Amino acid sequence: MKHYHFLLFDIDDTILDFKATEKSALTFLFEQQGLTLTTEIENNYNQINQSLWQDFEQNKIIRDDIFSSRFPLLFKELNVDIDGILFEQNYRHFLNHGYDLVDGSLKLLKELSSRHSIYAVTNGVSKTQYQRMGAAKLLPLFNDIFVSEDTGYQKPMKHYFDYVFERIPNFSIEQALMIGDSLSSDILGGQTAGIDTCWFNPNLKPSNPLIQPTYQITKLDELHDIVK
Repeated sequence: MKHYHFLLFDIDDTILDFKATEKSALTFLFEQQGLTLTTEIENNYNQINQSLWQDFEQNKIIRDDIFSSRFPLLFKELNVDIDGILFEQNYRHFLNHGYDLVDGSLKLLKELSSRHSIYAVTNGVSKTQYQRMGAAKLLPLFNDIFVSEDTGYQKPMKHYFDYVFERIPNFSIEQALMIGDSLSSDILGGQTAGIDTCWFNPNLKPSNPLIQPTYQITKLDELHDIVK
């Protein structure tokens, strides 16, 4: 078993339960508009949002294009007269104050932080990520935090990981492990950068033969057996 000293954690849906926070935000904001967030509407939004994020990860669009497009596209599809840009601003405000934790994540980080160097590697908005992590009392547990907005690059780009590696003291590729829930962002990014990867897959999503993680776990505490 290899010794992993440098642990690089994705944040959304690996440490913080972004889906839970997002669900609360959308439900509340739709109610404000006199609408019900049905499963069909939620699925439509997720398809639009995921498609835009995939384009961003592939460097086809810039990050701001996601935020200026997703709700206008949704409301156009629903044929409702709602200001998508204003809705996005309210949604962002709600997210800034949401910090639901993935089950076991805080306990895991506390246990690992005494023996490993832990870093947050996350795509997203810097203000949002820092506020959420601060509210969840996560910030002291990380040696450093790398948000795509601050780096100028994003996962899975090799430039993003090069940026991160250059700023970790005494970094060693052989002793680094990327942990995250996204095959296309975290696992592909780690592979491209030349480090081992651990796919956090609690919902048993189907694998991709083109993107093979070094390890796969369904519960965060399984990580202990990999890194100890």
